[in-house]
Amino acid sequence: MILGVTGGIASGKSTAAAFLEELGAHVISADQIAREVVEPGSEVLVQLVQMFGTQILTRDKTLDRKGLGAMVFADPNARARLEAVMHPAIAELSQHRLKAAAHKYPLVVYEAPLLFEANAQERVDKVLCITVDPEIQLQRVQERDDCSETEAQERIAAQMPQCKKAELSDYVVDNSADLDALREQISNLWYTELVCSGTG
Repeated sequence: MILGVTGGIASGKSTAAAFLEELGAHVISADQIAREVVEPGSEVLVQLVQMFGTQILTRDKTLDRKGLGAMVFADPNARARLEAVMHPAIAELSQHRLKAAAHKYPLVVYEAPLLFEANAQERVDKVLCITVDPEIQLQRVQERDDCSETEAQERIAAQMPQCKKAELSDYVVDNSADLDALREQISNLWYTELVCSGTG
């Protein structure tokens, strides 16, 4: 079984995936794959430089992810052009990794913030959505990304609304409380749904 884990920005997807890994799942991160496909010398990075200019590179010629993010979050057209390059590259490598992992592990977790936006739900069997109270989400984005409230709102608005993601998902876990509460919910899901489905 391949379980997609998604949710809004700063909802706690990575933490939820880490808890699933502790319980025995094998985790594949779309964000990690996104970093791999833009490594120096990659075809994807060359395309992005041609598209956005050398200002998206750091001094050591790696991608300035924060700088590029600030550029595209405020510009829907730029974001669409970025996604047109990134999504196919991420899809190709993700599918290869997921196929290989599915043969080795009973439960594979595919942590993908843009699972639905990238139409990647077909890569997984079930979807778990991590949600969070909007006010808490806004605060977490500001603290995590060291940005203003306006910038945080732009980043939240750039993604599909979390309520819509929740509607499209098989399981929903709310992460508005503390880590212990999240861990308990993930553990309950593991033992009542995931293990019982034949993964453990």
